[in-house]
Amino acid sequence: MSSATPASSSARGHRAVLTPSATVPAEHRPTPGPIAIGPKPLQHVVDAVESGGGTLGPLNESTRGLMWLSHTKIDELDDALTTYPNIEWVQLPMAGVDMFAPIMAKYASSPRPLWTSAKGAYSEPVAEHAVALTLALLRVFPERVRASSWATEPKGISLYGLDVVIVGAGGIALEIMRLLAPFDPRITIVRRSSSPVDGAARTVPAAQLDEVLPTADVVIVAAAMTDDTAKMFGASQFAAMKDTAVLVNIARGGLVDTDALVDALDSGSLWGAGLDVTDPEPLPEGHPLWTNDRALVTPHQADTPDMVAPLLAERIRHNVRALEGDGEFIGVVDPAAGY
Repeated sequence: MSSATPASSSARGHRAVLTPSATVPAEHRPTPGPIAIGPKPLQHVVDAVESGGGTLGPLNESTRGLMWLSHTKIDELDDALTTYPNIEWVQLPMAGVDMFAPIMAKYASSPRPLWTSAKGAYSEPVAEHAVALTLALLRVFPERVRASSWATEPKGISLYGLDVVIVGAGGIALEIMRLLAPFDPRITIVRRSSSPVDGAARTVPAAQLDEVLPTADVVIVAAAMTDDTAKMFGASQFAAMKDTAVLVNIARGGLVDTDALVDALDSGSLWGAGLDVTDPEPLPEGHPLWTNDRALVTPHQADTPDMVAPLLAERIRHNVRALEGDGEFIGVVDPAAGY
């Protein structure tokens, strides 16, 4: 059964959602030792390492842990791991780590380095954004905010009691369920397995996605991006959905076939689409999604730097303590699977 536990915080703000990770076998746990930060240190990360009881040091032969804070300078991370093979643990800054998959694949058959990500850490702000997009679409905000005259045709759908399909069962999906609870929806979770998720009316494996789409009023994509999930939403999926259904994607743009989505919106076979992520990304100027009255696009900012910084710091503190032998690592990534 899946569960989520909010991390403690003196001020409410956003809290990290701690989803269960596989226990790292004793023989595979990284050795305590100096921790480096790359490609350049940020003060909140420095503070997090120190408050977690870790020892900071330069990147060299003695480095055992590496906090990698860039999702673009991936070649530099690859070089660091090649140059300093004694690194036994890498903490990544993102919840989705598909951009690091080629590097992680090199170590898929090795117990080290241990890879951990921020998965679950940013669940609250991202889930908040997903619900905001959902409500905006149902209430036709994309059309309303582009209007230049008073509309006379009543239009809008209430979220109360709808059939909601959430693709994914990680921290974001669990937090979306919590935020939707006051609207009393019927929630179906689509995940890798059919293992039940607390609070969902039903759980089905990904192979049965097409079977649950015809009755869905809202579909929220919160899955990891892998070779198996690329373009999991295409023309056949949109054709299966009701013309009053909305699609929200706050995961990765590549999970949705953009051309097929544009066709579905243009034909009126979907009520609307809310996208915080796109393929390609950034979405080019002049792309038809920018002006489509059924589309609402935000520039991959479901979690802003100000929201992320304290949540990443909490994840780092937790995992630094785990490196020192106090507790278990959170956000453990399977390098072979890529998430």
